[in-house]
Amino acid sequence: MNLVIIKYNAGNIQSVLYALDRIGASAVVTDDVSLIHQADKVIFPGVGEASSAMRYLKERGLDAVIKNLRQPVLGICLGMQLMCRFSEENNVDCLGIFDEDVQYFAKAGSADNKLKIPQIGWNNIYDLKTSLFNNVPDGSYTYFVHSYYASPGAHTIATTDYILPYSSALHKDNFYGVQFHPEKSADTGEQILRNFITL
Repeated sequence: MNLVIIKYNAGNIQSVLYALDRIGASAVVTDDVSLIHQADKVIFPGVGEASSAMRYLKERGLDAVIKNLRQPVLGICLGMQLMCRFSEENNVDCLGIFDEDVQYFAKAGSADNKLKIPQIGWNNIYDLKTSLFNNVPDGSYTYFVHSYYASPGAHTIATTDYILPYSSALHKDNFYGVQFHPEKSADTGEQILRNFITL
């Protein structure tokens, strides 16, 4: 298995490597276009801010590379958001793989809503679809850290409630995205990573 993690200014690459090691997998971290194209599977991680991340990807031509990949690709957290059409985080056009827009939680909340932004901690995922969630029970808990969300839409394969229902996972063709951090989600996250590797 030739597994690649795309190298860019993402903050969770090392924790993804540790999680893969725990399930007996290894990956190459690279921004080399030829190595990315040759990979069997690609992980597109992300912790950070959307507009600076998109700028970094464009400067290195990685935006076009990611959009044109044909093997299974998994976007994690900001990685999933960057795979959407647009982000309200500094109003930036993203990769446009998924038709959904990424919005700020505070705009969706009411004045009496006491839930804090960002959402930090464990929450459950439900209405699970596709083989990415094989052997993952509906309602399983995963770990989230985010202030922005993608609304439920045609590509939603998992949903979570925080202030409102939103997409905690998306899928289109060979592209998958999860808003939560599988690398920090204990047994559930490890199962999801195993499922991705065996897609």
